[in-house]
Amino acid sequence: MKALSEALAAHLESGLTTLCRAWAIDRTDGVAFGFTDHDRTLDFEGLSFRADTGLSAMAFQQGTGLSVDNSEAVGALSDAAITEADILAGRYDGATVRAWLVNWKNVAQRHMLFRGTIGEMRRVDGAFEAELRGLAEALNRPFGRVYQSPCTAVLGDRACGFDLTTPGYHWQGAVQEVDETSSVAVFTDNGFEPEWFQRGRMEVLSGTAKGLSGPIKRDSTEGAGRRIELWAPLRAQMAAGDLVRLTAGCDKRLETCRFKFNNLLNFRGFPDVPEDDWLIVNPARAGAKSGGSRR
Repeated sequence: MKALSEALAAHLESGLTTLCRAWAIDRTDGVAFGFTDHDRTLDFEGLSFRADTGLSAMAFQQGTGLSVDNSEAVGALSDAAITEADILAGRYDGATVRAWLVNWKNVAQRHMLFRGTIGEMRRVDGAFEAELRGLAEALNRPFGRVYQSPCTAVLGDRACGFDLTTPGYHWQGAVQEVDETSSVAVFTDNGFEPEWFQRGRMEVLSGTAKGLSGPIKRDSTEGAGRRIELWAPLRAQMAAGDLVRLTAGCDKRLETCRFKFNNLLNFRGFPDVPEDDWLIVNPARAGAKSGGSRR
């Protein structure tokens, strides 16, 4: 953690302090909120930190290990700030959290206490509790390539290198129908092959579920259109007329990478991995192992 600035250190040593705490939450969809436990709104870092939200945080407990830091933020649900609908929709999943100790008389004198992400978020009797995970949490995840036949890259990421904005690999339009399982019927120009979007992704561009997305389980043809079924329902209600964007899917096979995406040079699998039967075969001196007689 960075050392206190000289100005803030001098303020603390004065014996008469005017301190408060402030938090900034940056969601993955670009929406940002600021909160403070002071009794008036503060402005810094290009954000207004509101005083009327009732947000507070438990004492920060941070160690030198890689375990999740034992910190939580609690506050009241508010239509103007953190809403129950947004929590249910998962809009705060993975949001970045920053926390400062601030001299409210001179906000230039501040010190960052915490930086991390929101882990588990719960709703309790008209309020919310959010688990805060420090930056060291990312070091707990395994890294490295897996020795397997299918590709290990995610379509469109740095390892894959494929440009998903390439014409012919996405479709954008309005939903015609939504059923109770959150599968949707859409109309396309029939320029896509059957199951073109299967294992792809659907992103909602308008309506209550705007900004949410999910992986596509099934892409089936229905007359002049298609029915798109997700692996799991979105956590917000969709309606006919909502705009969606469909992205082509990849099944991680070498043939798909070569013929569907023309991206063979970036294939990240090992298609020639020997099968188990070959790996456990007994060693033999004979060159021919067909079982026939030798001559």
